[in-house]
Amino acid sequence: MDNLKLKAAQIKLIAFDVDGVLTNGEIVYGNNGEEMKVFNAKDGQGMFSLSKKGFITAIITARASAIVEKRAKDLEILHVYQDVKNKILALQELMNIYKLDYSQIAYIGDDLPDICVLEKVGLAFCPNDAVDEVKKICHYVLSKEGGKGAVREMTDFIISAKSDQEVTVLQSLEN
Repeated sequence: MDNLKLKAAQIKLIAFDVDGVLTNGEIVYGNNGEEMKVFNAKDGQGMFSLSKKGFITAIITARASAIVEKRAKDLEILHVYQDVKNKILALQELMNIYKLDYSQIAYIGDDLPDICVLEKVGLAFCPNDAVDEVKKICHYVLSKEGGKGAVREMTDFIISAKSDQEVTVLQSLEN
């Protein structure tokens, strides 16, 4: 766990998948064909906290939805990539913008399209109900399921690790 905290302390950018991560993975359609998604308020508070603490935040999802745009705006997510078939290309664009390397990036995903990113980032997370192929490659399999607190668990871990590192640096400066 200490090794994961050290990795988490280096994170500057956190990217999120949507279906199965920010939601429980269900896709619901209304009578008029409109798509509906249910988001977890505690997950949202965790994402909002990242933005307020100066982390770069992004959503990278294979589907496109106006609901995701609204949710991202509400939570002050800096970058939203929708309808992305190769998620690594979106991540590389962000790396170029911010001059980051993979070790400074955390990503949370739950299914096969996320593997290309999860294999490369410095800290790979997945909800407890992710597919087995994803669980095998993640650094941290969260105790919560997608859309039910997994994102909050991840954000709290990263924020705590960063705070612990800052306290350690301050203590070493005082001595």
